[in-house]
Amino acid sequence: MAVSRRSGSRRSPSDVQAAWLRRGLDQPGGKLPLFDERGQRLKKATVDACLKAGWAERWFHNPLKPDWLVCRLTDAGRDALTAPTPAANETEDDARQGALI
Repeated sequence: MAVSRRSGSRRSPSDVQAAWLRRGLDQPGGKLPLFDERGQRLKKATVDACLKAGWAERWFHNPLKPDWLVCRLTDAGRDALTAPTPAANETEDDARQGALI
C-alpha cells in the first residue's frame, strides 16, 4: 500500500535531496542552486520531490529560462535538515538505558 506524500509528510530528505537543500542554507533568501557541484543541471525529480514535501518552494519565474525552477529553502526544509534522525535517537536511548543498568 502506497503512503501519501503530502506536504511535510516524509520524515527526512534522501541524501541527494539533503545535499541540494543544504546548499541553500548559506544563500541569501535560501536560494537553491539550479546546478550541482559538478555544473550539471539537477534532476527534475529531486527538485519536484522537495517541492512536494514542502522543503523547497518556487521563488520566482525566470523569463529568460521559463523551464528552470528557481527555488528557495523553506522553514520546513531547514527543520528537515536539522531534525535528529531516528537512528541518532535510538543510539541516545540505548546509551541512557545502558547508564541505568
